[in-house]
Amino acid sequence: VQLQASGGGLVQPGGSLRLSCAASGATLSGYTVAWFRQAVGKEREFVGASRWSGGTTTYADSVKGRFTISKDRAKNTVYLQMNSVRPEDTAVYSCASGRPILSSMAYTTSYYYWGQGTLVTVSS
Repeated sequence: VQLQASGGGLVQPGGSLRLSCAASGATLSGYTVAWFRQAVGKEREFVGASRWSGGTTTYADSVKGRFTISKDRAKNTVYLQMNSVRPEDTAVYSCASGRPILSSMAYTTSYYYWGQGTLVTVSS
């Protein structure tokens, strides 16, 4: 599976942005797709993850209620809708896919396909 993240850019605090993660080479059926982010000088951080087949979607506390993961099965694409963004959301956002168990969905080691990141900058 090849993943390509896109949609990053400059957004003002309180604004919205939608990131896309397009998969090619294979269907995402049976996979979990996750979003991670990494700010300058910081460790990579879990943002959220969702099972392609439905059911379980989980988010980091820092984005819960503001970010939403959705899927377009026809396009084999996962989206991260970012609302009410804050300066601390500034980071390179990457998508990844794998087959983690529920308790491991937030760990980078649970994912074996990674896309290149897309930069999100929240600033006025």
